[in-house]
Amino acid sequence: MRIDLFLLVIAYVLSQFFRSFLPVLTNVLETDIGADAADLSLASGMWFLVFAAMQIPVGWALDQLGPRRTSGWLLLIGGGGGAALFALAQAPWQIVVAMGLIGVGCSPVLMASYYILARVYPAAMFATFAALIIAFGQAGNLAGSLPLALAVELLGWRLSLGVLALASVLVALLLLRLVIDPPPVQDAPRGSLLDVLKIRGLWLILPLTMVNYAPAAGMRGMWAGPFFAETYGADARLIGYATLIMATAMILGTFVYGPLDRIFGTRKWINVTGATISVGLVCWLAVAPPSGLWYAAALFAVIGMVLSNYPMLMAHGRAFLPPHLVGRGVTLMNLFSIGGAGLAQVITGPIYAGGGFVPVFLFYAGAQSIGLLIYLMSRDRMD
Repeated sequence: MRIDLFLLVIAYVLSQFFRSFLPVLTNVLETDIGADAADLSLASGMWFLVFAAMQIPVGWALDQLGPRRTSGWLLLIGGGGGAALFALAQAPWQIVVAMGLIGVGCSPVLMASYYILARVYPAAMFATFAALIIAFGQAGNLAGSLPLALAVELLGWRLSLGVLALASVLVALLLLRLVIDPPPVQDAPRGSLLDVLKIRGLWLILPLTMVNYAPAAGMRGMWAGPFFAETYGADARLIGYATLIMATAMILGTFVYGPLDRIFGTRKWINVTGATISVGLVCWLAVAPPSGLWYAAALFAVIGMVLSNYPMLMAHGRAFLPPHLVGRGVTLMNLFSIGGAGLAQVITGPIYAGGGFVPVFLFYAGAQSIGLLIYLMSRDRMD
């Protein structure tokens, strides 16, 4: 692996951490600054929504400026600045603003690595390499569980976030120094987002892309903390253990999905299988939640594992993109994926306030079912 791709993976570790660390801070943030579950749901949703909105300018910047400047400057200003603001926050609204800034900083790192993959490596290997990047990046998901809980016990949450702000600045500076931009595509037409939207092969893939990640992102990144605390009386350390189990399962799932398209000769039906299992398990969690914490943690883990097919969805869409539209194309798909997760976070906050966890889980299952029904009409494609 090239050193610049390795650094982008490290940046993606930070991105995975920031999208998933709030459950561990559920109790301390409510005690210290009065941030309740609804506030944290909004803050988590803000990260996803800002991240998604940034995919449009990020796609343009990758094609026009290259991954070095795009990833380095945004992570430096957004990631470092947002984490610093979080560490200094005195009120819930400051947490919301900080998470939005962090979303800006994290928005280019995965797409920058995918851009390099798509331009430098063989197309047939895209799904496998993309899955490996996701899997290694999930170390941030792990760090945002039990290790963060232990760090908060030892250092406090403010100092822990201060350390993360410094780490974001350091990684950003290394990206600006070491990332190598791929050469421009020769004699290619100048494309636009409108050109990507004209590709009919994507039309039936994007709806599932929009809803497929939302259950795993919401349950791991937000609702695991309140659910385990309110349902089973879990403290920060127990929540850390439960989310660690789910994070580990998501890493395992990513490794499992990586080579499946080359083994079975299909991408569509692999994605259909994962989404179908997820719908069933989320409905089970809503209708008959397990009586014990560890049984519930295992169910969360299996849901996270079967929804680790993001690289397979990206590979399915990537197969329809011409080289000069790769940057805009993959960022458009990421916009749908992250934007859908962000909208779900914002929507599920009021749903939870009005009815608790059951309607939240039913909302996830219903939205994913609609996306799956549309996706069933899509055209399978391999490279």
